[in-house]
Amino acid sequence: MKHDLHTVKRAIKGDADAFEELLFLEEKMLYYKALSYVGNKEDALDAIQEAACKAFLSIGKLKNPEYFSTWLFKILIHECYNLLRKRKQIIPYEENELLKKLDKKQDKEIESFHLSEALSTLNTSYQTSIILFYYHDLSIKDISEVMEKPVGTVKTYLRRAKKKLKSELERSYKLNGKIT
Repeated sequence: MKHDLHTVKRAIKGDADAFEELLFLEEKMLYYKALSYVGNKEDALDAIQEAACKAFLSIGKLKNPEYFSTWLFKILIHECYNLLRKRKQIIPYEENELLKKLDKKQDKEIESFHLSEALSTLNTSYQTSIILFYYHDLSIKDISEVMEKPVGTVKTYLRRAKKKLKSELERSYKLNGKIT
């Protein structure tokens, strides 16, 4: 979401009302992003509250006001990971949505595959890049900022993750084909 740079600059200078205004503009995005990571309303609200508090305390360090949304999203993701790490959980996601975005041309049969199992075989970096790119519709540049990795590295993660997912899904398809 593009914000009025003047409002972001006011928030950076310590204007609490400007910061609150920015949070209200982002509230739906924050909620749905957090919910997609932690899986339930209460944990999503906890993560948002922690992220908002940390963002408020550190907004003075934001160097590029035009990246406010990305910066805030990055803080939220870290809070979600912290929450999940405490509970030793993996990142939940909407399996059907991710399937549709991975390849809209695939047959309906692919929905029967266990995408969650295939994703769980990926390392954390690959998993995060796939989820941010396909489910959250972030650009590669934004993913690079969120993950604190170079753009080239994110592209490599996505390429390797898609290759591994394809292999796992094909293997699953062959196994399911033999069983039925």
